[in-house]
Amino acid sequence: MKIHECVSFIIIEENNILLERRAKDKETDPGIVNIPGGHIENGESQLGALFRECKEELNVTPLSYYFLCSLYHPTSEMQLIHYYVVNDWDGKMTPLEAEEILWSPIQKANVSIDADKLALSEVSRLRAFL
Repeated sequence: MKIHECVSFIIIEENNILLERRAKDKETDPGIVNIPGGHIENGESQLGALFRECKEELNVTPLSYYFLCSLYHPTSEMQLIHYYVVNDWDGKMTPLEAEEILWSPIQKANVSIDADKLALSEVSRLRAFL
């Protein structure tokens, strides 16, 4: 089985996180609400993908970030998502690929992907220490 590695970025401002509603024409998980991210390209590092995807998805550059965890997400392909928390960024947040972006309190984030739910519970569990 081929594993497709991805990065997702949990952008936090105060007690809110940024979520996206995926475009309905996306091949993977169309139309759902999730944490933004994307595939790691061949030969690309996780951090390289994090910076590229933040720019492609939202037109921002991470300034302060840390690795959170890696979780599997079985969809039309088996994904291994590497989650990063982004606490500070440069640029004006603009949805470039998603249908829309929205801010949600961490505890009330209504994400559709089980791996995203687990990652958000990990953010909540560790937030006081990080």
